Amino acid sequence: MDDTLGDWKRSHYCGDISAADIGREVCLMGWVQRRRDHGGLIFIDLRDREGISQLALDPDRDPAAHSKAEQVRNEFVLAARGVVSARPEGTVNAKMKTGEVEVEVRELRILNSAQTPPFMIDEFTEVAENIRLKHRYLDLRRAPLQRNLILRHLASKTVRRHLDDQGFIEIETPVLTKSTPEGARDYLVPSRVTPGTFFALPQSPQLFKQLLMVSGFDRYYQIVKCFRDEDLRADRQPEFTQIDCELSFVDRDQIIGIMESMIAEVFKATLNLEISLPMPRLSCAEAMTRFGVDNPDLRFDLELVELSNQVEKSGFKVFADVVAKGGIVKGLNAKGCSGLSRKEIDDLTEFVKIYGAKGLAYVKVQEDGSWQSPIAKFFTAEEIAAIDRALQAAPGDLLLFVADSFRIANESLGRLRGHLGNKLGLIGEGVYRFAWITDFPLLEWDQESRRHVAVHHPFTAPVEEDLALLDSDPGKVRAQAYDLVLNGSEIGGGSIRIHDQQTQKKMFSLLGIDAEEAEEKFGFLLSALEYGAPPHGGIAFGLDRLVMILTGSDSIRDVIAFPKTQKATCLLSGAPDQVDSKQLRELSIRTARPPQ
Repeated sequence: MDDTLGDWKRSHYCGDISAADIGREVCLMGWVQRRRDHGGLIFIDLRDREGISQLALDPDRDPAAHSKAEQVRNEFVLAARGVVSARPEGTVNAKMKTGEVEVEVRELRILNSAQTPPFMIDEFTEVAENIRLKHRYLDLRRAPLQRNLILRHLASKTVRRHLDDQGFIEIETPVLTKSTPEGARDYLVPSRVTPGTFFALPQSPQLFKQLLMVSGFDRYYQIVKCFRDEDLRADRQPEFTQIDCELSFVDRDQIIGIMESMIAEVFKATLNLEISLPMPRLSCAEAMTRFGVDNPDLRFDLELVELSNQVEKSGFKVFADVVAKGGIVKGLNAKGCSGLSRKEIDDLTEFVKIYGAKGLAYVKVQEDGSWQSPIAKFFTAEEIAAIDRALQAAPGDLLLFVADSFRIANESLGRLRGHLGNKLGLIGEGVYRFAWITDFPLLEWDQESRRHVAVHHPFTAPVEEDLALLDSDPGKVRAQAYDLVLNGSEIGGGSIRIHDQQTQKKMFSLLGIDAEEAEEKFGFLLSALEYGAPPHGGIAFGLDRLVMILTGSDSIRDVIAFPKTQKATCLLSGAPDQVDSKQLRELSIRTARPPQ
């Protein structure tokens, strides 16, 4: 039968004792990492969230405690009383925080036994992720995940402290809300009280935080759960956490200043790194021109160059025809990579096809400066020289080209740039490069639906000097929007909002939302804008993604206590699951067979 805790109280965490505690009586509690029997002497490594302490049990010192120690196995839950002593000479473990000391145990209690776990609870054993997620409560005992979640806590604490110092008020917004268009798919919740109707789980608190600005709470924040029913990947989950903020009577620069100082404080608190402020800024147009994407990784060079002017009259019809039809040709110089094999270049070609490119042209620059390439014969010496100058080509370089529409050429070559940064080892360890991306387009044309869609969301204000273009050329209107990008990942995004009813109605109209639909979906917002809405703006940061970068994790699942799989299921609890027919009847729901 297991012992009880009784009147014992823990004096220290296992990872907190040190040489300063030698001679002190301590009471430790935790889980058995391992037990070692050295012919009479028994050593137990006891683990808790702060680390590991070595317990030493001598049969001559305390026979009862030693006898209990003989019963102990991995993951048993123990409490131990004893005196901290220096480890004998030659047994110090410099790799452990507590490696100079051990606890000479006087009393031992077995608080609970444990079955043999399905995997070793340490940071070295490789375990299939489905096994880890099924037994997440065991996975979370492992030091790497505990460090991740403790760092996440520290990041959240720092955010709250910073925003509190800046006069923000934390306010909770509803979780059961109204489904609205213009976003990802909603998670829907049926209403029992009003049969046939549904709540939606919020994709963000966007409308409510704007209403709080109308209400006079001029600085709001919330660390809030949000939900999107979308396809998943390594940095995306169906439920995720945002650092959500909104401010009144401010402009873009004020918001950026407050938020970048908050992020700098988070890096100081969690990694002890000083982040240089102000952070660099790039317009969306400049980011696309230089890097092909609006979330560029600035840890390495390898910039893109448009070559449309150099090739528009060339004999290479693939390039010339694309330019003649309004497309572009872009290239990048993979310095010193002419040694890549044809197989490796074919792999790069398949990579750009993922992003819609029809192919990837290449040139290897020879030692004498000449081109080795299937396309070399189509260019004059003058055209070759012009391309070399534009790409700063030198012997040993590999020149790569994509010819396509503006969007496809930029995205495919921009993503290839990121791929090459990793493949060629251009990214240093522990390097963090921030950039604010500004002046996004307000709208983009969706070919499939034959209408404009919002690049950010329908509540983003246009740049004031572009207001006249809303009627004449809406595709050229810039948004008062801004994203914060870190190492090629967007970690936050926001905008100045529309705060007058007429402009908001105009925006809905441009998005193909007629007056009736606008009233049905957003009537409460439109009404609020009539009652003295102040100029306001805000931002939301993805806390999960930020902590993923801070911890160097490969997957967002490693910084969330109980994550979902890529199929949006919980292997631990078995959710989602069927419910009984009584529950469905109460909700006035009848299920249909899924399509075969």
